[in-house]
Parts: sequence; C-alpha cells; structure tokens
Amino acid sequence: MRVLAAMSGGVDSAVAAARAVDAGHDVVGVHLALSRMPGTLRTGSRGCCTVEDSNDAWRACDLLGIPYYVWDFSERFKEDVVQDFIDEYAAGRTPNPCMRCNERIKFAALLEKAIALGFDAVCTGHYAKVITDADGNPELHRAADWAKDQSYVLGVLTHEQLKHSMFPLADTPSKAEVRAEAEARGLSVAKKPDSHDICFIPDGDTAGWLAEKIEMTDGDVVDETGAKVGGHTGSNQFTVGQRRGLKLGTPAADGKPRFVLEIRPKENKVIVGPHALLAIDSIQGIKVSWAGLPIAEVATGEEFDCYAQVRAHGDPVPARAFITEETDDGGTRQQLHVTLVEPLRGVAPGQTIVLYQGSRVLGQATIDTARSLARPDLP
Repeated sequence: MRVLAAMSGGVDSAVAAARAVDAGHDVVGVHLALSRMPGTLRTGSRGCCTVEDSNDAWRACDLLGIPYYVWDFSERFKEDVVQDFIDEYAAGRTPNPCMRCNERIKFAALLEKAIALGFDAVCTGHYAKVITDADGNPELHRAADWAKDQSYVLGVLTHEQLKHSMFPLADTPSKAEVRAEAEARGLSVAKKPDSHDICFIPDGDTAGWLAEKIEMTDGDVVDETGAKVGGHTGSNQFTVGQRRGLKLGTPAADGKPRFVLEIRPKENKVIVGPHALLAIDSIQGIKVSWAGLPIAEVATGEEFDCYAQVRAHGDPVPARAFITEETDDGGTRQQLHVTLVEPLRGVAPGQTIVLYQGSRVLGQATIDTARSLARPDLP
C-alpha cells in the first residue's frame, strides 16, 4: 500500500514508520507543523510538534530512506484545537485537546489530504489496534500493552477513518521494546523522552495561559450548602476535582480538604465540597460518534452493558448505556446516557467518555452533564 507515516519526531512514530517500510509498503513521512506560538519553538519545550521534533522526524526518515515533508496545518490547528480549548474553558467545561487534535487534524485533515494524494492509509505511532471482523468491517481495540494503550484518545475515529488507519505498534508488549528496537535500528530518538503537557502551552501553566485569553472576573467560592467560603479571580481557571490553589478563607468544619465540585461561569461561581461529593454515577453525553459500525442496540435504543473510561489513563468501570435521539432544525442528534455501576470522581463536563466492550472501543461522546443519582443538586 501507499502509506503516509505521520512523524511526530518521537520514538513511537519513527519505529512505526520503520515497521511499515519493513512490511513492504511504499512509505512517505510527513511532519505536521501545528503551532507558530513562540514557546513551542524553544529547545526544552515539553510538548510535541516543536522545531526540534521536526528535525528529529527528518533524521528518522533520512535513515529509513523514505521521502520527508512538512505540512503546515497551523491555521486549522489554531481554529479547531486551540480556539476550541479556549471556548470550552470559557463555557466552564474541561476539554481534551488531544482528542480534538486526533479527531480534526491527524485523522480528518491529514487523512483527507492523504487520500486526495492517492495514499491508502495513514500510519501513526499510537498504541492501539484495528481488527477486521468477518464482514470486513474495521474495529478499534486496545493495544497489547494496556499500560501504554492509547485507544481512548482514538475513540473519536469513525468507521471510514479506521479503514485507512494503520497502527504498527499494536501488538508491541512494552515501550521498552520499542526503544530497544529504535536503538538497534540506529534511530537517534531511541532515548528521547516522551512529550507531555498540552503542546501549545509548553510551560505547563494552563491557568496563566488561559488568563491571557479569557476575561477573568472576580467571583465567589461557595460550599455545598451555598455559604461563601472564599473568592476567586476567574471561575474559568478551575477544573472539577481540583484541590490545590483554592485559597479558601474559611476552613471546612471537619478540617478536611475541599475540592471543586462544579463551575458555573454564567454566575461566575465555583462550588467546593468534600471529596465524597465528587462521586458521579450518571453521565449524559453529546457529540456522539462510533468507532466502526455501531452495535445493534444503538439503533434500537436498547440498554447495553459496557465499560466507561473518562481519562486517557483512567481505569474503565462497568456501566449500562443507551442512546436517545433528539431532532431540531439542525437535524437529528444522538445523546448518550450512561449509568456507572461503580462511581467515578472528578468527572467534568467537556471531558470525553469512551465506551468499551472487552478490548473493543464502541464509541465516544463529550460529557454534557455528570451527576450523582444519590446526591441532591447543589445550590
């Protein structure tokens, strides 16, 4: 096949491209230039997609003997990922920019351009697996190494996108083996540290970065009874589950720490309370998509058993789910309803919930509301 290898400049994408070459595919490497923000151009930046990453990707392609290109997707990245991140925080939600990047850049814009240029598939260094069922339909599954599994952040991929996705690291038992293979191949990125933090906030100061993008206004911090216990300089800088940095003037009666339970940007109010009140067992999701063909219960609206995961490295918990449809002038939209058998803590609107059956990813939704069936509504 003609394969476009997305080269991030890290060890995973380099080894994935090498394996695609070994498999006999006609491989071309491409690095995505996603950000023109000055902080991402400095040596030592902790995110991905830096100038140094571009150079590392070029060196890997040169060693593998494959063509190398840099594609400038910075304007689309700014609109579809960075601005979305700002808008979501401004609305009091907690977004996942990596999900949006995979959805709108790496497996939408990139794949669209790749197919237009005659490529059959896009190859990445993600730890996940595509399995074809008896009828030839693709399914997304967890990788062999669950500790490195990245199927959660790929849960936004559609049936058509999975048809053209290639993950050569799917069956690799550990990251250590990938690094050892890279070293044996002579790849300079063999010992390169993994990227972390949000790529367009290279210093890791999300609150400080948002303060420059969103108008912050002083407001109240109240407890679960509605009593004022402190103040803040902008509700948008908080996230559900947050404990540090609350700077409360009134201690809790029991002396125990308080956590952010809810953010209400329209009221400019932050609600805090004890850890026990973070427990969530009912979730409603919007912007639903299915990773491959949806299971039969989706069409009938029947409830089905599954596992739910709300963080990239979180533990999946048993759940029951069903789908409803709402119709308005904009068309018909699905809404996901999930009841968790085991409660989760720190679940926030804006996060992504991904559903599994066994190792298979069923689909995902953006969390619209998250509440406890046993807890009364907060004041």
